[in-house]
Amino acid sequence: MKGTYDILPSEVGKWQALERKIRNVSKLYHYQEIRTPIFEQSDLFHRSVGEHTDIVSKETYDFVDRGKRNNTLRPEGTAPVVRSFIEHKMYADKLPVQKLFYMGPMFRYERPQKGRFRQFVQFGAEAFGSHSPLLDAEVIAYAVSVLKALKIKDVTVQINSLGDQESKDLYKEALLKHLAPGIDSLCHDCQTRYQTNPLRILDCKVDQDKDLLKEAPKPLDYLTEDSQKHFDELVSYLDAMDIHYTVNKNLVRGLDYYTHTVFEVHLNGDLLGNQTAICGGGRYNNLVQSLGGPKVPAVGFAFGVERLLTALDAIDFAGDKDTVHLYFMVLGDKQKASAMKLVQRLRIGGILTDIDFLDKSMKAQFKLADHMDARFVAIYGEQEEKDGEINVKDQKTGEETRVSIKKLYTHIVTELTKPSHDCESCEDGSCG
Repeated sequence: MKGTYDILPSEVGKWQALERKIRNVSKLYHYQEIRTPIFEQSDLFHRSVGEHTDIVSKETYDFVDRGKRNNTLRPEGTAPVVRSFIEHKMYADKLPVQKLFYMGPMFRYERPQKGRFRQFVQFGAEAFGSHSPLLDAEVIAYAVSVLKALKIKDVTVQINSLGDQESKDLYKEALLKHLAPGIDSLCHDCQTRYQTNPLRILDCKVDQDKDLLKEAPKPLDYLTEDSQKHFDELVSYLDAMDIHYTVNKNLVRGLDYYTHTVFEVHLNGDLLGNQTAICGGGRYNNLVQSLGGPKVPAVGFAFGVERLLTALDAIDFAGDKDTVHLYFMVLGDKQKASAMKLVQRLRIGGILTDIDFLDKSMKAQFKLADHMDARFVAIYGEQEEKDGEINVKDQKTGEETRVSIKKLYTHIVTELTKPSHDCESCEDGSCG
């Protein structure tokens, strides 16, 4: 189907390695995983994302179920997490700051292109319960750390502030006044946004080079004293952590719920071509309350995982390798039952084991073992069953050993856990 794709076994290893890195970094920052349904009541996204955003007005997959309820496949992850946060009264937990992350499929009806699909995977994080810019700084550091863990180090964070509601109201008034004389010269989308969501005009890709937009007032110029203090403190924390950032006064992000900090993480170089943004997020202090919860501030971000994988492909990111510890070669029909008994014991003990199911010749089975990248091959036939011993070949060294069947498991584990070289040659013993 257009805009969707299959993840084949040969590609799954990269996904698994990426997901593992994300989970490891999330643990370091003490973010816990949350999983929400892939569809929600449509009203959730209309109230949170915004009735007049492109996502809601043009891109959502909506359907009416048999109970005549309006539902939407989730187009983004924040609103469902906020809904769950409210529904399960997580704001009353003993931990005053709740830090959550998620990974899962999202759905938007948009034009498919490289790294952008109609069903796509998003990794995001949401932190609830604090107004402090310390939390904004941590969330940004968390996003950057995920990239560094993936060996993507050359990144720049673009930051801006929309301020509190008073700041946004002051800015919106100034922006509308500035744009009014020349609004007819802008694209159709900008003319619509002028009435519905004027801040979005600032990041218009069609009119971005026009003087009317270049000379437009910027949100940073209309911050209240408290909002300016929040932004200044955030910047000082990023400086303290040596996180490279630039202030982008035109950055507003595409969703209605943002307040104060908005940011994007951009990859330097050409890992993603012209579209360098790989992560975006910001603070949303009013969203929990607007969806029926108490007044709880929050901040978060989201990555498009497909775009992340596109960048990783450019640096030859190595995924999890699908290897087999032991290929168990069975010679003779009468030995198949006892062979399966042994194989099952090995598997339960954690040895990745496979066998032939097509009665292939020994030569063909050795080729199959090579194709599976099996470390060991065990040859088991009538004589081995009778003697209680089995031939084991180490495909890596070429060494063949005759091992007691009772000690086969211990032999394989011992060989697999041997260091790849003499540890005494390591200065720090880090080879393990």
